[in-house]
Amino acid sequence: MKTIKVVAAIIVHDNKIFATQRGYGEFKGGWEFPGGKIEEGETPEEALVREIMEELEIEIQVGDKIDTVEYDYPDFHLSMDCFFCTIKSGEPVLKEHEAAKWLTADKLTSVDWLPADITLIEKIHGII
Repeated sequence: MKTIKVVAAIIVHDNKIFATQRGYGEFKGGWEFPGGKIEEGETPEEALVREIMEELEIEIQVGDKIDTVEYDYPDFHLSMDCFFCTIKSGEPVLKEHEAAKWLTADKLTSVDWLPADITLIEKIHGII
């Protein structure tokens, strides 16, 4: 099975977490933490800064790594490095997503998370 290595940003601002709804592809409509694929020669942190700039037009500060989620989808294995992040500059602009929400910790389960992303909810609850 093919492995896809990606990164995800758990962006925290005013005690809220930024969630995005996929606007394309097989998982269109599902909610996720923004991020994307790690390119050749990039560190996970560098990939995250680049992906968030491309997807949301904001500059982020990458903080502590929360976890690496390993998840088997039907057609591929996902290895997702997940980091807490803060916004250094800009306001999120949705370039690839259908919608976005700022969620308080008690509202994190109010959206329909993609299977790999939902595994982070309990860990985030324990930290925030």
